[in-house]
Amino acid sequence: MNPNTIRDFAAQFQKSRILLSSFELDIFTNIDEAGTTSLEIATRLNLDKHACERLLNALVSLGFLTKGKQLFFNTPDSTIFLSKKSPDYLGGLMHSNHLWNTWSNLTQVVKTGVSANPSEINVRGEEWLFSFISAMHDRAKKQAPQQLASLDLTGIQSVLDIGGGSGAYSMAFVNKKPEIQAAVFDLPNVVPITQHFIDQEGFSGRIKTYTGDYTIDVLPAGFDLMFLSAIIHSNSLEVNQDLLTKCFNSLNNGGKIVIQDWIMNNDRTQPTAGAIFAINMLVGTEAGDCFTEQEVTELLQVAGFKDITRLEFETGQSRMVAQKAG
Repeated sequence: MNPNTIRDFAAQFQKSRILLSSFELDIFTNIDEAGTTSLEIATRLNLDKHACERLLNALVSLGFLTKGKQLFFNTPDSTIFLSKKSPDYLGGLMHSNHLWNTWSNLTQVVKTGVSANPSEINVRGEEWLFSFISAMHDRAKKQAPQQLASLDLTGIQSVLDIGGGSGAYSMAFVNKKPEIQAAVFDLPNVVPITQHFIDQEGFSGRIKTYTGDYTIDVLPAGFDLMFLSAIIHSNSLEVNQDLLTKCFNSLNNGGKIVIQDWIMNNDRTQPTAGAIFAINMLVGTEAGDCFTEQEVTELLQVAGFKDITRLEFETGQSRMVAQKAG
Protein backbone atom coordinates (compact mmCIF):
# COMPACT_ATOMS: atom_id res chain seq x y z
CA MET A 1 0.00 0.00 0.00
CA ASN A 2 0.94 3.66 -0.44
CA PRO A 3 -0.81 6.90 0.58
CA ASN A 4 -2.80 7.07 -2.67
CA THR A 5 -4.15 3.53 -2.46
CA ILE A 6 -5.08 4.09 1.19
CA ARG A 7 -6.91 7.31 0.30
CA ASP A 8 -8.71 5.58 -2.57
CA PHE A 9 -9.70 2.71 -0.30
CA ALA A 10 -11.06 5.12 2.31
CA ALA A 11 -13.08 7.06 -0.29
CA GLN A 12 -14.96 4.09 -1.76
CA PHE A 13 -17.94 4.85 0.49
CA GLN A 14 -18.67 7.95 -1.57
CA LYS A 15 -19.54 5.95 -4.69
CA SER A 16 -21.65 3.58 -2.61
CA ARG A 17 -23.57 6.46 -1.05
CA ILE A 18 -24.32 8.00 -4.46
CA LEU A 19 -25.83 4.72 -5.66
CA LEU A 20 -27.72 3.99 -2.44
CA SER A 21 -29.24 7.48 -2.22
CA SER A 22 -30.29 7.28 -5.87
CA PHE A 23 -31.85 3.89 -5.24
CA GLU A 24 -33.58 5.12 -2.09
CA LEU A 25 -34.98 8.15 -3.96
CA ASP A 26 -36.15 5.84 -6.81
CA ILE A 27 -34.28 7.86 -9.43
CA PHE A 28 -33.99 5.01 -11.93
CA THR A 29 -37.72 4.20 -12.01
CA ASN A 30 -38.49 7.84 -12.80
CA ILE A 31 -36.28 8.11 -15.87
CA ASP A 32 -38.30 7.64 -19.05
CA GLU A 33 -37.11 5.52 -21.96
CA ALA A 34 -37.09 8.65 -24.13
CA GLY A 35 -34.96 10.50 -21.58
CA THR A 36 -35.81 12.83 -18.71
CA THR A 37 -34.41 16.21 -17.66
CA SER A 38 -33.06 16.79 -14.17
CA LEU A 39 -35.83 19.37 -13.62
CA GLU A 40 -38.51 16.80 -14.46
CA ILE A 41 -37.00 14.28 -12.03
CA ALA A 42 -36.62 16.89 -9.28
CA THR A 43 -40.26 17.92 -9.74
CA ARG A 44 -41.58 14.33 -9.75
CA LEU A 45 -39.66 13.36 -6.62
CA ASN A 46 -39.84 16.72 -4.82
CA LEU A 47 -36.06 17.17 -4.78
CA ASP A 48 -33.87 20.24 -4.72
CA LYS A 49 -33.22 21.10 -8.39
CA HIS A 50 -29.52 21.89 -8.04
CA ALA A 51 -28.77 18.88 -5.83
CA CYS A 52 -30.75 16.54 -8.08
CA GLU A 53 -28.79 17.57 -11.18
CA ARG A 54 -25.46 17.07 -9.38
CA LEU A 55 -26.55 13.59 -8.28
CA LEU A 56 -27.61 12.66 -11.82
CA ASN A 57 -24.31 13.91 -13.24
CA ALA A 58 -22.42 11.76 -10.74
CA LEU A 59 -24.49 8.73 -11.78
CA VAL A 60 -23.49 9.39 -15.39
CA SER A 61 -19.84 9.59 -14.45
CA LEU A 62 -20.10 6.31 -12.50
CA GLY A 63 -21.76 4.52 -15.43
CA PHE A 64 -25.29 4.11 -14.07
CA LEU A 65 -26.82 6.72 -16.42
CA THR A 66 -26.04 8.33 -19.76
CA LYS A 67 -26.63 11.94 -20.78
CA GLY A 68 -27.30 13.70 -24.06
CA LYS A 69 -28.82 17.09 -24.91
CA GLN A 70 -29.58 17.66 -21.20
CA LEU A 71 -31.61 14.44 -21.06
CA PHE A 72 -30.72 11.60 -18.72
CA PHE A 73 -31.17 7.94 -19.69
CA ASN A 74 -30.86 4.67 -17.82
CA THR A 75 -28.18 2.30 -19.04
CA PRO A 76 -29.47 -1.17 -20.07
CA ASP A 77 -28.24 -2.60 -16.75
CA SER A 78 -29.84 0.19 -14.72
CA THR A 79 -33.14 -0.42 -16.52
CA ILE A 80 -32.99 -4.15 -15.73
CA PHE A 81 -31.80 -4.05 -12.14
CA LEU A 82 -32.55 -0.62 -10.66
CA SER A 83 -35.98 0.32 -12.04
CA LYS A 84 -39.13 -0.91 -10.35
CA LYS A 85 -40.63 -1.34 -13.82
CA SER A 86 -38.37 -4.35 -14.38
CA PRO A 87 -39.18 -7.91 -13.20
CA ASP A 88 -35.47 -8.24 -12.30
CA TYR A 89 -35.50 -5.19 -10.01
CA LEU A 90 -33.03 -5.62 -7.14
CA GLY A 91 -35.41 -4.59 -4.39
CA GLY A 92 -33.15 -6.21 -1.82
CA LEU A 93 -30.57 -3.48 -2.45
CA MET A 94 -32.52 -1.36 0.02
CA HIS A 95 -31.11 -3.63 2.73
CA SER A 96 -27.66 -2.25 1.93
CA ASN A 97 -29.08 1.18 2.62
CA HIS A 98 -30.24 -0.02 6.02
CA LEU A 99 -26.80 -1.51 6.70
CA TRP A 100 -25.30 1.93 6.06
CA ASN A 101 -27.10 3.21 9.16
CA THR A 102 -25.78 0.50 11.48
CA TRP A 103 -22.25 0.46 10.03
CA SER A 104 -22.01 4.23 10.54
CA ASN A 105 -22.02 3.48 14.28
CA LEU A 106 -19.05 1.08 14.17
CA THR A 107 -16.71 3.38 16.11
CA GLN A 108 -19.19 3.69 18.98
CA VAL A 109 -19.96 -0.04 18.86
CA VAL A 110 -16.27 -0.91 19.23
CA LYS A 111 -16.00 1.52 22.15
CA THR A 112 -19.03 0.16 23.99
CA GLY A 113 -19.57 -3.36 22.68
CA VAL A 114 -23.26 -2.50 22.27
CA SER A 115 -24.93 -3.21 18.92
CA ALA A 116 -26.26 -0.28 16.89
CA ASN A 117 -29.43 -2.26 16.12
CA PRO A 118 -30.11 -4.86 18.83
CA SER A 119 -33.86 -5.14 18.19
CA GLU A 120 -35.23 -8.49 17.08
CA ILE A 121 -35.67 -9.00 13.34
CA ASN A 122 -39.46 -9.25 13.56
CA VAL A 123 -39.85 -5.84 15.23
CA ARG A 124 -37.74 -3.75 12.84
CA GLY A 125 -40.68 -2.81 10.62
CA GLU A 126 -42.25 -4.31 7.53
CA GLU A 127 -40.21 -2.24 5.05
CA TRP A 128 -36.91 -3.29 6.67
CA LEU A 129 -38.02 -6.91 6.84
CA PHE A 130 -39.14 -7.17 3.22
CA SER A 131 -35.92 -5.52 2.02
CA PHE A 132 -33.87 -7.92 4.12
CA ILE A 133 -35.68 -11.04 2.89
CA SER A 134 -35.54 -9.75 -0.71
CA ALA A 135 -31.79 -9.23 -0.43
CA MET A 136 -31.34 -12.74 0.94
CA HIS A 137 -33.53 -14.14 -1.85
CA ASP A 138 -31.55 -12.41 -4.60
CA ARG A 139 -28.34 -13.96 -3.27
CA ALA A 140 -29.69 -17.40 -2.33
CA LYS A 141 -31.54 -17.89 -5.60
CA LYS A 142 -28.18 -17.82 -7.41
CA GLN A 143 -26.13 -19.70 -4.81
CA ALA A 144 -28.53 -22.42 -3.72
CA PRO A 145 -28.44 -24.65 -6.84
CA GLN A 146 -24.63 -24.56 -6.91
CA GLN A 147 -24.23 -25.20 -3.19
CA LEU A 148 -26.75 -28.05 -3.06
CA ALA A 149 -25.39 -29.75 -6.18
CA SER A 150 -22.75 -31.61 -4.17
CA LEU A 151 -25.00 -32.45 -1.20
CA ASP A 152 -25.85 -36.16 -0.92
CA LEU A 153 -29.63 -36.53 -0.48
CA THR A 154 -29.67 -40.32 -0.53
CA GLY A 155 -32.39 -41.47 1.86
CA ILE A 156 -33.57 -37.90 2.46
CA GLN A 157 -37.32 -37.59 1.91
CA SER A 158 -38.04 -34.44 3.92
CA VAL A 159 -36.19 -31.26 4.85
CA LEU A 160 -36.93 -28.46 7.32
CA ASP A 161 -35.36 -25.14 6.26
CA ILE A 162 -34.92 -23.35 9.59
CA GLY A 163 -35.04 -19.56 9.30
CA GLY A 164 -35.55 -20.15 5.60
CA GLY A 165 -36.64 -16.59 4.77
CA SER A 166 -37.80 -16.49 1.16
CA GLY A 167 -37.63 -20.28 0.83
CA ALA A 168 -34.98 -20.09 -1.89
CA TYR A 169 -33.11 -23.10 -0.55
CA SER A 170 -36.31 -25.11 -0.13
CA MET A 171 -37.02 -24.39 -3.79
CA ALA A 172 -33.55 -25.62 -4.69
CA PHE A 173 -34.10 -28.82 -2.69
CA VAL A 174 -37.35 -29.48 -4.58
CA ASN A 175 -35.67 -28.78 -7.92
CA LYS A 176 -32.82 -31.13 -7.04
CA LYS A 177 -35.10 -33.91 -5.78
CA PRO A 178 -38.75 -33.29 -6.83
CA GLU A 179 -40.21 -35.93 -4.50
CA ILE A 180 -38.70 -34.33 -1.41
CA GLN A 181 -41.07 -32.74 1.11
CA ALA A 182 -39.66 -29.29 1.92
CA ALA A 183 -40.84 -26.91 4.63
CA VAL A 184 -39.72 -23.50 5.89
CA PHE A 185 -39.75 -22.61 9.59
CA ASP A 186 -39.58 -18.89 10.35
CA LEU A 187 -40.94 -16.02 12.42
CA PRO A 188 -44.59 -14.88 12.27
CA ASN A 189 -43.70 -11.67 10.39
CA VAL A 190 -41.50 -13.56 7.92
CA VAL A 191 -43.77 -16.44 6.85
CA PRO A 192 -46.17 -14.22 4.81
CA ILE A 193 -43.13 -12.93 2.92
CA THR A 194 -41.96 -16.53 2.49
CA GLN A 195 -45.31 -17.41 0.95
CA HIS A 196 -45.05 -14.39 -1.37
CA PHE A 197 -41.78 -15.69 -2.80
CA ILE A 198 -43.02 -19.29 -2.93
CA ASP A 199 -45.99 -18.15 -5.01
CA GLN A 200 -43.90 -15.76 -7.12
CA GLU A 201 -41.40 -18.50 -8.03
CA GLY A 202 -44.11 -21.03 -8.93
CA PHE A 203 -43.84 -23.37 -5.92
CA SER A 204 -47.35 -22.89 -4.52
CA GLY A 205 -48.51 -26.07 -2.78
CA ARG A 206 -45.07 -27.67 -3.04
CA ILE A 207 -43.39 -26.08 -0.01
CA LYS A 208 -44.99 -26.00 3.44
CA THR A 209 -44.47 -23.28 6.04
CA TYR A 210 -44.31 -23.40 9.83
CA THR A 211 -44.52 -20.33 12.04
CA GLY A 212 -42.44 -20.10 15.19
CA ASP A 213 -39.37 -18.80 16.99
CA TYR A 214 -36.51 -21.29 17.28
CA THR A 215 -35.23 -19.54 20.42
CA ILE A 216 -38.51 -20.33 22.19
CA ASP A 217 -40.46 -23.03 20.38
CA VAL A 218 -39.86 -26.72 19.82
CA LEU A 219 -39.10 -27.45 16.17
CA PRO A 220 -41.49 -29.52 14.04
CA ALA A 221 -40.46 -33.18 14.09
CA GLY A 222 -40.32 -35.98 11.55
CA PHE A 223 -37.72 -34.63 9.12
CA ASP A 224 -34.73 -36.39 7.58
CA LEU A 225 -32.68 -33.22 7.19
CA MET A 226 -32.42 -30.01 9.19
CA PHE A 227 -31.03 -27.17 7.06
CA LEU A 228 -29.58 -23.97 8.53
CA SER A 229 -28.19 -21.51 6.00
CA ALA A 230 -26.91 -18.17 7.33
CA ILE A 231 -28.52 -18.80 10.72
CA ILE A 232 -25.90 -19.49 13.36
CA HIS A 233 -24.04 -16.23 12.72
CA SER A 234 -27.04 -14.31 14.11
CA ASN A 235 -26.84 -16.00 17.52
CA SER A 236 -24.59 -16.41 20.52
CA LEU A 237 -22.88 -19.76 21.14
CA GLU A 238 -25.43 -20.46 23.88
CA VAL A 239 -28.44 -19.87 21.62
CA ASN A 240 -26.83 -21.96 18.89
CA GLN A 241 -26.22 -24.81 21.32
CA ASP A 242 -29.90 -24.84 22.25
CA LEU A 243 -30.91 -24.65 18.59
CA LEU A 244 -28.70 -27.54 17.47
CA THR A 245 -29.97 -29.65 20.37
CA LYS A 246 -33.54 -28.93 19.23
CA CYS A 247 -32.54 -29.95 15.70
CA PHE A 248 -31.11 -33.22 17.01
CA ASN A 249 -34.27 -33.99 18.97
CA SER A 250 -36.58 -33.23 16.02
CA LEU A 251 -34.58 -35.18 13.42
CA ASN A 252 -35.53 -38.69 12.40
CA ASN A 253 -32.98 -41.33 13.39
CA GLY A 254 -30.30 -41.49 10.73
CA GLY A 255 -31.08 -37.94 9.66
CA LYS A 256 -28.63 -35.14 8.87
CA ILE A 257 -28.06 -31.56 9.89
CA VAL A 258 -26.56 -29.16 7.33
CA ILE A 259 -25.08 -25.83 8.42
CA GLN A 260 -23.98 -23.27 5.82
CA ASP A 261 -22.24 -20.14 7.03
CA TRP A 262 -18.99 -18.23 7.29
CA ILE A 263 -16.73 -20.66 9.15
CA MET A 264 -13.55 -18.97 10.32
CA ASN A 265 -10.01 -20.24 10.79
CA ASN A 266 -8.83 -20.51 14.39
CA ASP A 267 -7.37 -16.97 14.49
CA ARG A 268 -10.56 -15.56 12.90
CA THR A 269 -8.78 -13.72 10.07
CA GLN A 270 -9.88 -15.87 7.11
CA PRO A 271 -11.88 -15.93 4.98
CA THR A 272 -11.75 -12.15 4.54
CA ALA A 273 -15.47 -11.92 3.71
CA GLY A 274 -16.20 -13.75 6.94
CA ALA A 275 -14.04 -11.37 8.96
CA ILE A 276 -15.94 -8.44 7.45
CA PHE A 277 -19.27 -10.16 8.05
CA ALA A 278 -18.34 -10.61 11.72
CA ILE A 279 -18.29 -6.80 11.90
CA ASN A 280 -21.75 -6.74 10.32
CA MET A 281 -22.91 -8.98 13.17
CA LEU A 282 -21.15 -6.75 15.68
CA VAL A 283 -23.03 -3.63 14.59
CA GLY A 284 -26.33 -5.31 13.74
CA THR A 285 -26.99 -8.01 16.34
CA GLU A 286 -26.82 -8.38 20.09
CA ALA A 287 -24.53 -11.42 20.14
CA GLY A 288 -24.05 -12.69 16.57
CA ASP A 289 -20.63 -13.69 15.25
CA CYS A 290 -18.79 -15.81 12.69
CA PHE A 291 -17.62 -18.96 14.44
CA THR A 292 -14.62 -21.22 13.90
CA GLU A 293 -14.77 -24.81 12.68
CA GLN A 294 -13.73 -25.98 16.14
CA GLU A 295 -16.57 -24.04 17.78
CA VAL A 296 -19.21 -25.38 15.38
CA THR A 297 -17.85 -28.91 15.73
CA GLU A 298 -18.11 -28.71 19.51
CA LEU A 299 -21.68 -27.40 19.27
CA LEU A 300 -22.65 -30.34 17.08
CA GLN A 301 -20.91 -32.89 19.29
CA VAL A 302 -22.56 -31.60 22.46
CA ALA A 303 -25.94 -31.80 20.72
CA GLY A 304 -25.26 -35.47 19.96
CA PHE A 305 -24.23 -35.43 16.30
CA LYS A 306 -21.56 -37.69 14.79
CA ASP A 307 -19.55 -37.95 11.55
CA ILE A 308 -18.98 -34.20 11.17
CA THR A 309 -17.53 -33.01 7.85
CA ARG A 310 -16.77 -29.60 6.32
CA LEU A 311 -16.75 -28.43 2.70
CA GLU A 312 -15.59 -24.92 1.74
CA PHE A 313 -17.28 -23.29 -1.27
CA GLU A 314 -15.57 -21.04 -3.80
CA THR A 315 -17.38 -18.09 -2.20
CA GLY A 316 -15.44 -18.69 1.02
CA GLN A 317 -18.54 -19.90 2.85
CA SER A 318 -18.57 -23.43 4.22
CA ARG A 319 -20.99 -26.29 4.67
CA MET A 320 -20.79 -28.55 7.71
CA VAL A 321 -22.76 -31.78 7.75
CA ALA A 322 -23.34 -34.12 10.70
CA GLN A 323 -25.36 -37.26 11.34
CA LYS A 324 -27.86 -38.42 13.94
CA ALA A 325 -27.16 -42.10 14.51
CA GLY A 326 -29.90 -44.44 13.37
